[in-house]
Amino acid sequence: METKKVAIVGSNRIPFARMNTAYTDKGNQDLLLSALDGLISRYNLKGKLLGEVAGGATIKHISESNLIRETVMNTSLDPGTPACDLQQACDTGIEAAVYIANKIALGQIESGIACGVEAMSNIPFESSPRLRKALLKANKEKSGFGKLKQLLSPRLKDWMPIPYKGQEPKTGLVMGGHTEITAKYYQISREDQDELAFKSHQNMAKAYDEGFFNDMITPAFGLDKDNNLRRDTSLEKLASLKPAFDKQNGTLTAGNSTPFTDGASAVLLASEEWAKANNLPILAYITFSEIAGIEYVENKQNLLLAPVFATERMLKKAGMSLEDFDYYEIHEAFAAQVLATLKIWENDDLAKKFGLEKALGKIDRNKLNVKGGSLAVAHPFAATGGRIIGTLAKILHEKGSGKGFISICAARGQGVTMILEK
Repeated sequence: METKKVAIVGSNRIPFARMNTAYTDKGNQDLLLSALDGLISRYNLKGKLLGEVAGGATIKHISESNLIRETVMNTSLDPGTPACDLQQACDTGIEAAVYIANKIALGQIESGIACGVEAMSNIPFESSPRLRKALLKANKEKSGFGKLKQLLSPRLKDWMPIPYKGQEPKTGLVMGGHTEITAKYYQISREDQDELAFKSHQNMAKAYDEGFFNDMITPAFGLDKDNNLRRDTSLEKLASLKPAFDKQNGTLTAGNSTPFTDGASAVLLASEEWAKANNLPILAYITFSEIAGIEYVENKQNLLLAPVFATERMLKKAGMSLEDFDYYEIHEAFAAQVLATLKIWENDDLAKKFGLEKALGKIDRNKLNVKGGSLAVAHPFAATGGRIIGTLAKILHEKGSGKGFISICAARGQGVTMILEK
């Protein structure tokens, strides 16, 4: 069976905002609707019946079990457009693109939207097991006295809400705690981490000044630019920040780590035929993708290093080497995670410890995250994939030709890689 080429027609996102700033009172549907409405307007999709919309949020309320379909129903797309929720932590956005792309390649659909959203300012709190049981029992009681008796049974501390901590269930460590171990194990210096973060902010500020994001971002709720960008940061300012996770001997700080973030993004994918029939551009093509997992419970230093495996497998299938790309988009969850990944790719001994035959190669750092990365724009978990795909597709389109490489790590020891070509 001959597969169809999968075209990236365009993308849209709302400005990303640090948690509890611009979007404090907004939920997942509010943010995603803004991103989708912007995409629909930009590419004249009003009233159109698309093949499918797929995406998700890493953290949802129980009322959001059909988040994507509910949001689509509130857009101006034909209400017959189906939709589904996906979730794979920070890989959610890029995995949604893989899902839609595969359906297009197989001829099941001609067009679709991959999207992702995170409303960290509005995430649900947990309740204690004792309180939950008391509430369930109270609900079953028929008399007011019986209900009151059950409600008085929890202790005072049981009534306290439990905030989201972002811990890995298997280790009890937050992602930053794991990455602190990564930095020590792979000997990633504080200076190198700060330099990567500084470069990310510089690149993004320049991209804004050049107007690169003008046709990629829809202002939302009073915000028209990503508010994590620090134009005035410097290596000296970054060096002055205190460690965030290992307070005594750590190298990860608020400056070289991404903050909790609110945001949403969407990418329009289609067959060549559909794009041409609707007089829409083709920015680039998705040609290869790969997903991998990694053991990180015993090897706590490897939580965010699954892209090492995904990259090796994908390059073999594509018949390419790591140096074959014009641009590289590597998700900067933490500067240390990016630098550790690059170090493993470059070093034969480290590569062999991962079971690879040899090092994959050394990339030109001047081709890395040239419009800024997650350390500058910030990281709404499920929305990052769409941002990166949209950014790289436009870069290739402006160049007129070339190949682009994407790598995104995720919680629970997973990672996705992708190749875009023009």
